[in-house]
Amino acid sequence: MEKAQRELVNYNNTGVSVLEMSHRSADFLKIIKDAEKNVRDLLAIPANYQVVFMQGGGTGMMAGAPLNLMGRSASGSADYFVTGTWSAKAVKEAEKYGKVNRVLPKTDQYTDIADSSNWSLDPQASYVYYCANETVHGVEFQFIPDTGDVPLVCDMSSNILSKSVDVSKFGVIFAGAQKNIGCAGVTLAIVRDDLMGHALKECPAIMDFKIMADNGSLYNTPPTFSIYIMGLVFEWLKEQGGLEEMNRRSVAKSSAIYDLISQSGGFYHGPVAAHCRSRMNVPLRVGGQDGNEALEKAFVAEATKEGLQQLKGHRSVGGIRVSLYNAITEEETNTLVEFMKKFQKQNQ
Repeated sequence: MEKAQRELVNYNNTGVSVLEMSHRSADFLKIIKDAEKNVRDLLAIPANYQVVFMQGGGTGMMAGAPLNLMGRSASGSADYFVTGTWSAKAVKEAEKYGKVNRVLPKTDQYTDIADSSNWSLDPQASYVYYCANETVHGVEFQFIPDTGDVPLVCDMSSNILSKSVDVSKFGVIFAGAQKNIGCAGVTLAIVRDDLMGHALKECPAIMDFKIMADNGSLYNTPPTFSIYIMGLVFEWLKEQGGLEEMNRRSVAKSSAIYDLISQSGGFYHGPVAAHCRSRMNVPLRVGGQDGNEALEKAFVAEATKEGLQQLKGHRSVGGIRVSLYNAITEEETNTLVEFMKKFQKQNQ
């Protein structure tokens, strides 16, 4: 952000800002090509995958996935893992374009991922969708589901680039930038070559993977400044030591919070099963398993006074939510841990 601030009105001594730069200019073409190269390097993306910078965010891609893939098999159906708010919304969107089969037993309590013996996968499905990390409920897949020959589509909006992943195990990966890789406005899509060219006739051109890839993400005017910021983040990630270092930090940060919860004697309670607890978003209750509303309000108010912000849980689940995206440092996390210890001592 400091580099972007310095360059805001005069990018690379051009005399113009990225905000006003033509997306067809040589300067912007270098920005977008460098961004693609760096994310390919970071994720070791194979050559038979296209990197596309799109618009619409994760929500837009909830429509983009079925619009591009639902028609690729005769079944006209897709399998969906529903593990929280975002995958539940993805199902509603996909049902507009074909039949959706829920892989997991239906539940309103998103605190676990059922064992594979309870999965219901259709080998004739067009694709299988899952959300790698549910920001609201704090459920994160610690593994890649085995879906056989059926292409796997993954929403990695909130945990992409927090660890290495084997891209070759996926058909499509997409991620809204605003959690881990930049500011809102651009969506990263990584699409295997053979999954392009199957879009439904209803698919808008700007959501068509093949059209966007064939035009180098420049079919329409792209979100230039958001791509520029994302490119700076990719550079920063490389400078910090890449995804191995991001994973180390992520484990350290989340472990510090979860260890405190487990050692609090029940004062802090985390509802998610240990094997699928999120490293990015830690939901918790204060004052016992069901939470004490007055204590939770006091927790948020006192934390805010100490510069610890945005700790209120999502309105649909209440409580507290600690978000630990790549930009959050270990030092900042430890500051929160010390605050939580002090708050417990004062209020137990």
